[in-house]
Amino acid sequence: MSTRHEQAAPEVHQEHAHPGPRTYVEIAVALAVLTTLEVILSYINVNDFARGLGIMICMTLKFALVVMWFMHLRFDNRLFTVMFVGGLTLAVAVFIAVLSIQRAIFA
Repeated sequence: MSTRHEQAAPEVHQEHAHPGPRTYVEIAVALAVLTTLEVILSYINVNDFARGLGIMICMTLKFALVVMWFMHLRFDNRLFTVMFVGGLTLAVAVFIAVLSIQRAIFA
């Protein structure tokens, strides 16, 4: 009776250049600016559709910056990107549906 030993293939990790501290500071400043814009949009007197659209655009940009840079998604498998974008798409669809039902926007 022969015994067969199989060796597991070692995992291959692709190395990527991490951005420097300056890049992370620039992204943090961009996130702060987008958050400030969201707060301004919530207080200024514009129609509800423009306010909702502006806030959703800021929200999407902030989401993209956080997951792509701070979670290093841009260096990972494309499947993770599809999963995150799918979750964002679902969240935006639910957000629009709830606001439409409550007639907060699109009225």
